Amino acid sequence: MASPLEKARKNPDSMKAKILTTARNLFGEYGYHGTTTRMIAQKVGIDISTLYYHWGEKKDLYDAVMADLNHELRQKIDEVQNMSIEGESPTNRLELAIDVMSDFLFSQPDSSNLILHGYFSRTRDSGPDDETPEYISHIAYAMGLAMDKSSVSVEAKALVMAVCNSIFTFVSGENFIKPMLEVDAEQYRKVVKDTLKFIIIPAVTRAKIKKEDKN
Repeated sequence: MASPLEKARKNPDSMKAKILTTARNLFGEYGYHGTTTRMIAQKVGIDISTLYYHWGEKKDLYDAVMADLNHELRQKIDEVQNMSIEGESPTNRLELAIDVMSDFLFSQPDSSNLILHGYFSRTRDSGPDDETPEYISHIAYAMGLAMDKSSVSVEAKALVMAVCNSIFTFVSGENFIKPMLEVDAEQYRKVVKDTLKFIIIPAVTRAKIKKEDKN
């Protein structure tokens, strides 16, 4: 039998999908503990019993939101990998990855907020979901920091996390950082991309050289 999340994905106009979208926005803005089922129900325009009927408890809905987000991120990572041209330089591949992932996250800042709330604050009892280490390994492989996805070094994983965390922070912190830079939204996004490339590409290059020296 299809799960509530599968039903919501299959029918974007359904009540399940509306609740899921609203919950994603509110969890992204206020975090898990700052969001109540009453807030979600009021925003959708339904009563609490209807929300519970479609999604169960708040944690069930939150877990569905995070699972949906992880699914989207996995698709985007696969898209970046598929866009890379064989034989293209690592620098060009990295620039493409930064552009695509930054555009994706800037288009839906709730995603970055959810990740920061979910993984770096005490929003739930468990640690990262089971798919997160796999994502990190896939990104490291795409960057050329590992020979294959099953043998990624600790250093490579840490570098990938530094890259991702930088993008999440710039996206989530736009309203705070942008006024300090005295730029508009379009300029801010360009500055963010240029800054990430300026910092990340040399770091990846150094990591690759270090890895080759060890070999």
